[in-house]
Amino acid sequence: MIIILKETKRKKKRFSRKDEIIRQATIMFKDRGYSGASVRDLAQLSGIEAPSLYSHFKSKEDILQRICDEMAKKFMKGLAKSEKKESATEKLKTALKLHIRTITKNTDASAVMWNEWKHLKGQGRTEFKKKIRNYEKRFQYILKEGMDNGEFVYYNPVILSKLIFSSLNGLSFWYHGNNKNIGINKNLQKLLFQGIKNQD
Repeated sequence: MIIILKETKRKKKRFSRKDEIIRQATIMFKDRGYSGASVRDLAQLSGIEAPSLYSHFKSKEDILQRICDEMAKKFMKGLAKSEKKESATEKLKTALKLHIRTITKNTDASAVMWNEWKHLKGQGRTEFKKKIRNYEKRFQYILKEGMDNGEFVYYNPVILSKLIFSSLNGLSFWYHGNNKNIGINKNLQKLLFQGIKNQD
């Protein structure tokens, strides 16, 4: 008798070898720091020999660059979406929501980007810093727009943006997916937004 088993619809997600290396590197860079993560250990966790890793990436720094650039792209995508809203209030609400969502969906990679980017060198470091400055300036422009038209109370937009980012980016170090019940996005938006909204 031949038994044919139907394949279930839910399939286990498969990673390419390159994706698996990035996945393991992200976890290791967060837990040990970039300097404390060895290529040998990374290769072992990825299920390959150390020399084989170099057939996928030029160096350990190349992997870090990839992680940082991919995360920067995700943050930029969210900000671009928020900039399409009509009012500064809606722009800021959307920007905060999507910034928080990007972190909570990518906690390890966010932690690596914000904490380990300083190990990048040369042109890659320069280009990454440009992306971050651009992101901050566009965020500051939303704040200034709201202040100029009376939607927000006036504060120095540079200082305010630094305060907002320092508050939000720490999420990547303490937030875990199993505490969704705390309503992280809604509560953080309310705390940050209510402090600058013009109540007049």
